[in-house]
Amino acid sequence: MGRKLLWASLALAPATILVNYVAHPGKTPMFLLAAVSLVPLAWLIGEATEHAAEHTGPGIGGFLNASFGNAPELIIALVAVNDNLPNVVRGSLAGSIVSNALLVLGVALAVGGEGKIDRRSLAVQLALVTFAAALFLVPSIPGFHGNPERHALLVFSIPVASVLLVLYLVVTVRGLRRHSRAHAGSAHEPDPGGWTLAVSLTLLGLATVATAFVSEILVHSLDAFAHAAGLTQFFISVVIVAIVGNAAEHGGAVVIAHRGKMRLATEIAISSSAQVGLLVVPAVMLLSLLFSHPLPLSFRPVEVAAIGGAAVCAWLTVADGRSRRWQGFLLIGLYAIAAVGFGFAGDR
Repeated sequence: MGRKLLWASLALAPATILVNYVAHPGKTPMFLLAAVSLVPLAWLIGEATEHAAEHTGPGIGGFLNASFGNAPELIIALVAVNDNLPNVVRGSLAGSIVSNALLVLGVALAVGGEGKIDRRSLAVQLALVTFAAALFLVPSIPGFHGNPERHALLVFSIPVASVLLVLYLVVTVRGLRRHSRAHAGSAHEPDPGGWTLAVSLTLLGLATVATAFVSEILVHSLDAFAHAAGLTQFFISVVIVAIVGNAAEHGGAVVIAHRGKMRLATEIAISSSAQVGLLVVPAVMLLSLLFSHPLPLSFRPVEVAAIGGAAVCAWLTVADGRSRRWQGFLLIGLYAIAAVGFGFAGDR
């Protein structure tokens, strides 16, 4: 019954798009409708990822989920760049890294419980996130005072983005080759009743496109919702937009962890965090040069501290190669503390 309801609720996405362009009900209702519409799309992306992982292994499956799931994050950021909302862009990107490393990983561990995880793969990716947080300090520290959008900070941001992008591509290619060899040597046979790899990738692509359209509606209605809810724009972007924009990874990791596939669930959470920090962030920065308002990577102190702290806490959790339910609840609690801190931080 539950699966039938989820399949039926996928109709919310086209309905949301239709209502937005035809009925024009107002920004606040559209924000809420778009947020709800992303939930079944997240389930579909998680479902398709699990079936794809039957053919590719958990390492590559986690990468696929992160790649398709982070496409809406990239689109949300570029839409906000075009709308000249730099603080929303940086807030949502920082919040995405933090929420994946703490909230998504935490919920996956709390739901899945005991299990074996790929310590080596997770360690490499969390090390990359920590390195990214350190590099973000190059344009961020001068931006702690004065205009954070000034041209000098943009100049500092270009080499930082380039280094992160090249590093991510090199490490990812090596990691995918290792995962491919490990899966080939495991003699694992795909579930005969599951989807083919082609069907899985097709549904991943379709769900990602729909998520991108719904995410655009979400961004355009963000400011009105912030005013109506009495929340700061920073809190909305770093918490709500980050969580909703990453609904694919959130839902996918939880669904997969519930089925006991902890290697895949943890790969999804940490792969997504690393991919945002070392691929999405630099890609958005470099692509913003094509817009009238380029984006310097001048993060606030609270954002850089949260990114680095989240990576360290996640590493301490997975360092022994085992997942435990109590560690998941601990990470969720740490994320709640971070969210409260974001609420008190106020707008820039």
